[in-house]
Amino acid sequence: MIRAENIHKRYGEVEVLKGVDFEVGEGEIVSIVGASGAGKTTLLQILGTIEKPSSGNVYSGDLDLFALSDKKIASFRNKNIGFIFQFHQLLPEFTAVENIMLPALIKGESKTQAHHRAMELLGFLQLGDMADKKPDTLSGGEQQRVAVARALTNSPKVVLADEPSGNLDSKNAHELHKLFISLRDEFKQSFVIVTHNEQLADLADRKLTMKDGLLI
Repeated sequence: MIRAENIHKRYGEVEVLKGVDFEVGEGEIVSIVGASGAGKTTLLQILGTIEKPSSGNVYSGDLDLFALSDKKIASFRNKNIGFIFQFHQLLPEFTAVENIMLPALIKGESKTQAHHRAMELLGFLQLGDMADKKPDTLSGGEQQRVAVARALTNSPKVVLADEPSGNLDSKNAHELHKLFISLRDEFKQSFVIVTHNEQLADLADRKLTMKDGLLI
């Protein structure tokens, strides 16, 4: 689904990534653990084409993503990659269903199509009765599930999750962990999960450790 080769990333004199090779296959869940500052989030941002590497390549199939124009990279990202963050980053002025619809509207789908898909996902995540509620009226676990639905709206090939349960209590974290397995089984998406939560990491098909800018 996504393959990275010899990824280096520098910020000034600081080299954060030092030649990382990584790939995730179809329907695979890969977790990445490691100390803060090891480079996990930077790698995730490069895999998601949010950041560009200082050197190295990222491929989807045979497509060299960073050889594309910025506009084509943005279009690829919108259609093929979903993002889940520790702090859900829902837009407070929009309802749950409106937040979920946004990626589809950006993609160019009609409002009717986007609404149908959003309600379908809310139903799957057992949030159908929360559709018209604003984020500040939802619990932390509900907000994060809305963020998961938003990540799935365009049926991306890969979902990238950065500390997705880091802001949840243990019960909601456990529910989120089980949800990722269900989503993979239901929708056949791949997941790359950066986490400090060893329980979540151990549920993955593969568990990788990052240390000092390298996967070990």
